[in-house]
Amino acid sequence: MSEVFQQKDQSFLQIEKWRQLNEKLIVGFTTRNGGVSDPPFQSLNLGLHVPDNQEDIIKNRETLANKLNIPLENWVAGEQVHDTAVQLITVDDKGKGSRDYSNSIHGVDGLITGHKGILLTAFFADCVPLFFFDPVTEMIGIAHAGWRGTVNGMARSMVQAMKDQGVNESNLLVVIGPSISQEMYEVDEKVIDNIEHKIRQKCVVPSRNKRYLLDLKKLNVEILLQSGVLRHNIDVTNYCTYKDKSLFFSHRRDKGKTGRMLGFLGIIS
Repeated sequence: MSEVFQQKDQSFLQIEKWRQLNEKLIVGFTTRNGGVSDPPFQSLNLGLHVPDNQEDIIKNRETLANKLNIPLENWVAGEQVHDTAVQLITVDDKGKGSRDYSNSIHGVDGLITGHKGILLTAFFADCVPLFFFDPVTEMIGIAHAGWRGTVNGMARSMVQAMKDQGVNESNLLVVIGPSISQEMYEVDEKVIDNIEHKIRQKCVVPSRNKRYLLDLKKLNVEILLQSGVLRHNIDVTNYCTYKDKSLFFSHRRDKGKTGRMLGFLGIIS
């Protein structure tokens, strides 16, 4: 299948398909390249919650903010606790989590807004980035979904939160971004037991010694379909954070000592 993310700069990929629908939309996913962080966070680490030099991280963020033409003071980030809570973001939230992890939106992995000039952000190094856009109401959303968030219905929570703001799920566009691929993601029965039996066969392959290969991207697609999103409105990237080492950080590949990519979504006012 064709790739929904297009690389326009060494530092980030963009969802051109959406940008053609709204030229003021800023949406994409960063690479690991073009920053100033030292190993093992080289070079464009954007996560303040990893033990990198904080000044380097802020410099990396400011560099990206200049490229995207949305100041860091307009960024918003959630705490990201591997849960399914979604926060409706207002203008009063601008800047939360942008320079200090401690003032991120507490207890939240999903962000939505209808306000222009705000950049919704989330951080990744194998977990699944979920991007949401309703071209009718111009509501946007982004979510962080690891295995816990995925099996507990992060995607479902995002769809419902947007419906609560007047979005018709049949109009909703969703992109599933770069994350770990099935062939690189082996899990145990504890994880698999949390997946509904009727969709388990579509995203799980037995491996060895009661271990399984889990397709997190496919699982999120199935949950989105159950939530009323139309299949032709869902795009899934081919990128794997584990395999594409020159482009991405990977928590599993790098044994936990690594940086974070940024998923970002906003509409210029």
